[in-house]
Amino acid sequence: MIREQESLKGNDFEKAIVSVALTGALTTRDQCPGIPYTPEEIAEDAAKARDSGAAIAHIHARTENGSPTYATEVYQEIHDEVRDRTDVLLNFSTGAIDVPAEERIEYVETVEPDIAALNMGSMNYAKYSESSEEFVFDMVFENSFDEIREFVTAMEAAGVRPELECFDTGHVGNTRPLLEKGELSHPLQFSLIVGVLGGIPATIENLAHQVRQLPDDATWQVVGIGRDQWPLVAGALSMGGNVRVGLEDNFYLPNGEMATNPELVERAVDLARSVGREPATPDEAREIMGLD
Repeated sequence: MIREQESLKGNDFEKAIVSVALTGALTTRDQCPGIPYTPEEIAEDAAKARDSGAAIAHIHARTENGSPTYATEVYQEIHDEVRDRTDVLLNFSTGAIDVPAEERIEYVETVEPDIAALNMGSMNYAKYSESSEEFVFDMVFENSFDEIREFVTAMEAAGVRPELECFDTGHVGNTRPLLEKGELSHPLQFSLIVGVLGGIPATIENLAHQVRQLPDDATWQVVGIGRDQWPLVAGALSMGGNVRVGLEDNFYLPNGEMATNPELVERAVDLARSVGREPATPDEAREIMGLD
């Protein structure tokens, strides 16, 4: 039974927390028409995803033309629009390339979402097209220990739970000195991101290896990138894990049809139920993760 699996860690054997990554920072409507841009569009999508079974909405703010923004007033508007419509837990991204940390810390401190994603290490971050034999993009995603500690301190002061985003096994290990210094505290919440070029490749074996490195009381979810997402979601749910879907990570349903965020959540919920687990409500997710 799931409750006897070591891979369950701090998750719930009956309830699966489904997160939805609504926007992303780089994806555009030219690639997928369903991506929301404005605070109102994001809030409407969050409410529909909640109705489909999502407990958490992970959000990158956008301008009206779809470009990324780190403006506190935009994140505040997103927060207020979502709260007018639904009780889904809010998870704000803090990741960016060549954007000063203080810009990304300010909206977390001011708006105080339930959760904020925190990248746990530096890496090459790229996408390669096998058909054209070209890199679509090729960047260095820098997240130094000094910057990570700055974010942890700010989140702790604001009462915001850090979600530890780990693209490889070394990123999981980067939590150790922060725990020893008392800057991070249990229970920890991990996003295990698999399938980004520069990070750990997308296999169930690699996911299981990542999970084995986690503290026993940690909650964890898989974030599968691209069409490899669905076997990883199915595997994670069978292992007792939580899952993230959404247009930030993958545009397509398992049958290859282009999707909306609520449709991706519906499919994840179907997979959860197929292994005997129900989607957690936001209140249940809050309890499972030990959120105040």
